Amino acid sequence: MTMDEPWRLLEQLVQEVNQQTEQLKQMQEKVRELAATAKSKDGMVTVTVGPRGEVRTIEFDPRVYRKLSPSELSASIVEQIGRATRQVSAEMKELMEPFGVPDLPFEDLFGEGTDFESFLPKPGTPESR
Repeated sequence: MTMDEPWRLLEQLVQEVNQQTEQLKQMQEKVRELAATAKSKDGMVTVTVGPRGEVRTIEFDPRVYRKLSPSELSASIVEQIGRATRQVSAEMKELMEPFGVPDLPFEDLFGEGTDFESFLPKPGTPESR
């Protein structure tokens, strides 16, 4: 082993870590942009949810109040929220699969405002011990 070999290995390791960090940041951006929309078969109710299943929009066909009873409307809203949430969950799982990252509820585990980037070292700042 030459004297330069350990340094080359270290440089290669640092490059790999930097590349993986960048890939994780890109994945995080994609996760933030995830959304799924579900529309009822009759077209009366459309629901869009975000990456954590939060309801972003609920839209009604103008005829909804003439066609559906309150209980039917309620059931349709709940059904579309469930469908959209399952869809966005599947998309999230697919997005995270290449990284071997399971569906982790970061905020539930580590507190509000916690995301992937919280665990990444900040560029140019030494880690305190």
